[in-house]
Amino acid sequence: MPLYEHVLLGRQELSTAQVDALIEELKTILEKGNGKILKNEYWGIKPIAYKIKKNRKAHYTLLNIDAEPAAIAEMERQMSISTDVLRFMTIRVEEHEEGPSAMMRKSDRDDRRGGRGRGDDRGDRGDRKDFRGRD
Repeated sequence: MPLYEHVLLGRQELSTAQVDALIEELKTILEKGNGKILKNEYWGIKPIAYKIKKNRKAHYTLLNIDAEPAAIAEMERQMSISTDVLRFMTIRVEEHEEGPSAMMRKSDRDDRRGGRGRGDDRGDRGDRKDFRGRD
């Protein structure tokens, strides 16, 4: 069967349990079409670049799916009806990525850096003049 990666943005007002229930509904729809969810990664609540249906944040979830195109079409149809889903995107892939996704690896990398922020590694800026041109 074809392989898909699916990213789902849920409303920020939803609880984590409600997001899990939404994923279970999608799993049921896929199983009716002889498909299955191979991996489910919850990325958390993250800010959105622009408002979507009056929301500035959303629950992000990645699903790796193995299903027939008809099952994917039905799943997307159900999501377009749901008021809890802000946006979704499904992409057909040749193979699924092993291990955690890039979003999850990013947080691991940040943890290894010791929690330093962006500006901490710039070093001493003593050679620069005052912004008004004074020394």
